Amino acid sequence: MAASGRLEGRVAFITGIARGQGRAHAVRLASEGAKIVGIDLAGPIPGVPYDSPTPADLAETVSLVEATGSEILAEIADVRDLDGMTAVVERGVERFGGLDVIVANAGVCIPSTWDQTAPEVFQNHIDTNVTGVWNTVIAGARHLVERGGGSVILISSYAGKKVQPFMVGYTASKHAVVGMTRAFAAELGKHSIRVNSIHPGNVNTPMGSGDMIGALTRAAETNPVLMNMGTPFLPRFSAEADEISSTVLFLASDDASFITAEHISVDGGAQYF
Repeated sequence: MAASGRLEGRVAFITGIARGQGRAHAVRLASEGAKIVGIDLAGPIPGVPYDSPTPADLAETVSLVEATGSEILAEIADVRDLDGMTAVVERGVERFGGLDVIVANAGVCIPSTWDQTAPEVFQNHIDTNVTGVWNTVIAGARHLVERGGGSVILISSYAGKKVQPFMVGYTASKHAVVGMTRAFAAELGKHSIRVNSIHPGNVNTPMGSGDMIGALTRAAETNPVLMNMGTPFLPRFSAEADEISSTVLFLASDDASFITAEHISVDGGAQYF
């Protein structure tokens, strides 16, 4: 069994767990005693320039969670499919007895200049990063109500507070997450459910793989001055995924018992540059 921790006896539903931040969140919460219900598309989305997650990545996450001594139900599912995701949550609740924490982590990021952004690319941001977050909360929130409370954590971005250059769709989607955080916090508060957003800056994950850097570089050549935005004050450019997970754990735990409708940055101060 997992060692007693801050989330002992609780169950967390996390999206996008195959790798990167989602994997880090799953492992961290499991290491603190939570049982994990997780999903990932584990496949490509058109237009995404970085390498897509795979079923093998998802299987590795399962192994890492189990290595903490906790349990996990992990399935391939799409946050754009509310019925499919709800079915996974139902199976997780049946297996583990309830739900206490929701982490809406899954998202896509596709850089391009405003005039080179195809309609389908903009729509992919909205479908995954906005509707997918909505679906995540809808799939799980009633179980938190039945539990008598809980924590909902929506992963936004630095781009949800300022702007990510050459990413109109991404920036719009991550600002929308801020609005959802406040709206869900207002309505779910009477059920003792806290809803907060986290705003990472640059994070070392596989989102930087494939042609991601190339796509950013080509876009930046159209307006180089914008690439000075979002420079951290601290003497390194990127956070590690575990550093974001520390904030996820804090918000999931009783340490944040009177914090709701907040938007917490983990960006080294980048939003202020």
